Amino acid sequence: MDIGLMIAAHDGLTWDRWRHILHLAERLGFSSVFRSDHYHMAAPKDSLEAYVSFVMAAMETERIRFGPMVTPVTFRHPVDVARMAGQIDLLSNGRFVMGLGSGSVEREHHTYGLPWPSMKERFDRLEEWMQLIKLLWTESSVNYDGRFYHVTDADMLPRPATGRPPMLIGGGGEKRTLRLVAQYADEWNAINLTPDDYALKLQVLEQHCEAVGRDPSTIRRSLDLHALIGPTPELVERATDTLVQVFAHRYTDVDTSDRAAFRTEIKSSGILSGSTDEIVDTMGRYAELGIDEVIFIHFFQEIDDIPEYIAAEIVPRANAL
Repeated sequence: MDIGLMIAAHDGLTWDRWRHILHLAERLGFSSVFRSDHYHMAAPKDSLEAYVSFVMAAMETERIRFGPMVTPVTFRHPVDVARMAGQIDLLSNGRFVMGLGSGSVEREHHTYGLPWPSMKERFDRLEEWMQLIKLLWTESSVNYDGRFYHVTDADMLPRPATGRPPMLIGGGGEKRTLRLVAQYADEWNAINLTPDDYALKLQVLEQHCEAVGRDPSTIRRSLDLHALIGPTPELVERATDTLVQVFAHRYTDVDTSDRAAFRTEIKSSGILSGSTDEIVDTMGRYAELGIDEVIFIHFFQEIDDIPEYIAAEIVPRANAL
């Protein structure tokens, strides 16, 4: 099993810090660095434009996979994204991953005057995105006449190598998201699912694959996880304080001042906590379900202690699973 890192790039990410995280991931042996593609989530903070930042990732690293987790279809035109993604993949020698989603944060759309269609329309647009982008990456003189997007005799040069970039879809919606994964995606990414919950989602994905005649083993599987782990109890407490602020609204019947009780409670939401051995045991359960990569969410971007701990104590054992 591979182990990667995920960055909330809308949460105060600067150019110096982004460069540092990229170098850190390469040095410590992580398999990937993914980042969010948001303008803001709550209060505006430093937030680097995703596709500009991927040029830096391509040029500052040599080994890791990278890409958006995930690009919403509401921000940009699919032709613009297809051009940028294809050329970044060429620049990085085939390490870019095209993560796509339907869009999830209504507030930022209203802030910047971006359209916010119904959920159905966003998923309809996502399907057209995937159809059109794949055509632009693989064929010359593309003609596409969809409900939302249209191109005529389009020849997008330079094109990426055959089969590149892989297309990732993030989410766990059982009706539309997992059907689109089965029909179009090279990789499925979910977030904060317990092994039991993941197994149920996987059953649904396999049913969609059967319906479209696809072997589910051809889909790479990755999982983003928050984890309350670290090299010292003090750092675990700091991490707990941070996630209490993020997730406390989900646990109104839990005494969040009792941090140990909170850590126990949130395990039911797929958020990891416990000793190194307990974490590795859970990694083993994910590996048995066919997960290829666990991507830890690096929410203490200003310090390296937790990634260094993961690299030293978890990565070697996970790689052997």
